Amino acid sequence: MALILGTPLLALFLVIVTGMALGRINLGGLSLGSSGVIFTALALGHLGYSIPGGVGGLGLVLFVYCVGITAGPRFFRAFVRQGERLALLGLALVVLGGGATYGFARLLAIPVDLALGVFAGAMTSTPALAAALEALPAGGKTAVGYGLAYPFGVVGVVLFVQLLPRLLHKTMKQLEEQAGPTEEDKGQVVHMLVEVTNPAVEGKTLDELDFLAQSNCLVSRELEGISLEPVASGLEVRLGQHLLLVGRETQLEAVIPLLGKRSARTDCVLETEQHRMRVVVTSPEVVGKTLAELSLRTLHGVTVARVYRHGVEFVPRPDTPIHYGNMLQVVGEPENLRAFAALAGHRARAYDETDLLSVGVGLVAGVLLGMVSFGLGGSQLSLGMAGGPLLVALVLGHFGRIGPVAGYLPRASRLLLQELGLVFFLADAGVKAGGQLVPVLSQYSASLLGAAAGIAFIPMVAGFVVARWALRMDLLQSLGAICGGMTSTPGLGVITSRTDHETPVISYATIYPVALILLTVCARLLALVL
Repeated sequence: MALILGTPLLALFLVIVTGMALGRINLGGLSLGSSGVIFTALALGHLGYSIPGGVGGLGLVLFVYCVGITAGPRFFRAFVRQGERLALLGLALVVLGGGATYGFARLLAIPVDLALGVFAGAMTSTPALAAALEALPAGGKTAVGYGLAYPFGVVGVVLFVQLLPRLLHKTMKQLEEQAGPTEEDKGQVVHMLVEVTNPAVEGKTLDELDFLAQSNCLVSRELEGISLEPVASGLEVRLGQHLLLVGRETQLEAVIPLLGKRSARTDCVLETEQHRMRVVVTSPEVVGKTLAELSLRTLHGVTVARVYRHGVEFVPRPDTPIHYGNMLQVVGEPENLRAFAALAGHRARAYDETDLLSVGVGLVAGVLLGMVSFGLGGSQLSLGMAGGPLLVALVLGHFGRIGPVAGYLPRASRLLLQELGLVFFLADAGVKAGGQLVPVLSQYSASLLGAAAGIAFIPMVAGFVVARWALRMDLLQSLGAICGGMTSTPGLGVITSRTDHETPVISYATIYPVALILLTVCARLLALVL
């Protein structure tokens, strides 16, 4: 065992394995999950062993980059709608944390250097620690306080986001329903046979029926005899015609009356295999163009009935751009399908491949952005290794592709990198804190532990009250926002391991940059008033 622990790389993986095993222990429905790694890392650090240098920074960058890629497609729309409320909550959480730090420092006579470290650790904010060290040039025990309080910040949020729904008697399913449907949850994409009975649409072509595009629905086939055949370019609608309509269930219900009514025909045959193909796009002749620009029905005799992107299936609009690696379900005659597949550069593996070049470019850009310093209140501030990659990933995820750089990771790759980054980050933080644990405790006793727990606990509880009853946020959104306001990546990790709903990720990504800056400012203010 001494040989293993004395080899940093082996020690790292031993910490991860034992920590993940600890995190799977379930007591009363609560578990630590990936955060169990920090406890085994604390033990390793206390025993004087180490893990490879730079692991923590690598882990943090990977985790926040994957979070940004996940949130990017809907982040900016959410920020416009909810940015003000989330910024107010971020301010409330930071003020509450700063106020608790001031109160405990005065009450327990904690030195200013140690108090600032405890504040940064309980709020799990490395930029706040850096600001505290800058404000106190002598340094003192700031880093020691950070290492002592950090586990309380990590475990406190992890337990809070699990325990709170249980106390409110809410299941994750109920939380998802309360948050409302995501884009991919608004009913499954289905097809339905419709008989045209509305005289207002007679004589118009399918492209002239604006309500189809506005509702994200389209007509892919026409009933001829008993066979459903792909629609031809310029097809005119006529009374008594039977059309196969494709869209989400909730949207079809609104569109059907505009065409007519559900067809009573049950004798029709759908030649799915012969007239349908799934095409994965890689060709520059198709990538980046909208369906309207491609004019597929007119020029190639095919219709794109569905698009599969980022693990989401949806019916495209005419202005929907096609991204590299998108899978298109195309309907048409066999020869037209083969011709379009050649045009699109069909390559089935591309849908599940990870573009490591794009990931590398995105990470480099994020790290460089995080290193850029700018002035704020007479001091220099940077986004750091968390804020820089997060911002770059949000932009890439939003646009899907910027030049040759793809803002998409297949789900399996994204989850693997996100989880791996998280456990690397926790292992590094735990080992560094473990070596300082006993000396500080022997000097300041249990009072310092109480202060660390209080500084982590008070903002979460009071912040939740503000989120729910003052800012009117739903529970799932509140939990994600609290993780962002506490800059707690492990807390978000616990939530994302239990739900695929996008709300907590978007809330976290929206509030995180705000909290990052406010915590840095608050650390400097505490240095002045203490």
